[in-house]
Amino acid sequence: MNFDPSYIIEILPRIIQYIPITLLMAVLAMILAIAVGLVLALARNSRNRLLSSGAAVYISFFRAIPMLVQLFLIYYGLPQLFPVFTKMDAVTAAVIGFGFKQAAFLAEIFRAAFLSVDKGQMEACITGGMTKLQAYRRIILPQAARNALPGTGNIFISLIKETSLAFTLGVVEIFAEAKMQAAESFRFFEAYLAVALIYWLLIIVYTYLQQKLENYLDRPYRT
Repeated sequence: MNFDPSYIIEILPRIIQYIPITLLMAVLAMILAIAVGLVLALARNSRNRLLSSGAAVYISFFRAIPMLVQLFLIYYGLPQLFPVFTKMDAVTAAVIGFGFKQAAFLAEIFRAAFLSVDKGQMEACITGGMTKLQAYRRIILPQAARNALPGTGNIFISLIKETSLAFTLGVVEIFAEAKMQAAESFRFFEAYLAVALIYWLLIIVYTYLQQKLENYLDRPYRT
């Protein structure tokens, strides 16, 4: 057995220095996904057939296309159709690809969260003199956000892991660095185990923070 644990310790500092770019891509993509997903969810719940159908087509398309294919379409394909995209860097393309993809999944999570709020609350708000926009902002959205939090958290976990695909566009992040270290030393198992442990640690930390947030938001519902 040719396994060297000391090599993992040796390369960890080299890989860890790329955690910021991994988290930057994940956070920016998540912000984009939440914004687009919220619009799609509202469109899907709309009585306007054109809006609802358009959102349904978007969700169907982006949920069906593999992430790697989508990244290639955005980074290599769009510049052929629209020359302005030739100036787009790989990180931007990755963020757009990740964000648009996960927005399709978030849209369904948000739509289910909105539907989970009793319709009578909207009627009560309107009867009380609120506009629909005020009712959504003050009453419906906070409850829906709490209901959507677990699913939204899972999407962010997926985003952290999917950032490893950005190396196919030339972005050097934690997986790309581990890949280069493995190719240089031929210590493939140790290098990939090191990056696996880093991803594991990131997910543990985020899961802990999300649990804390859920407990905080649950306080008004406890008796």
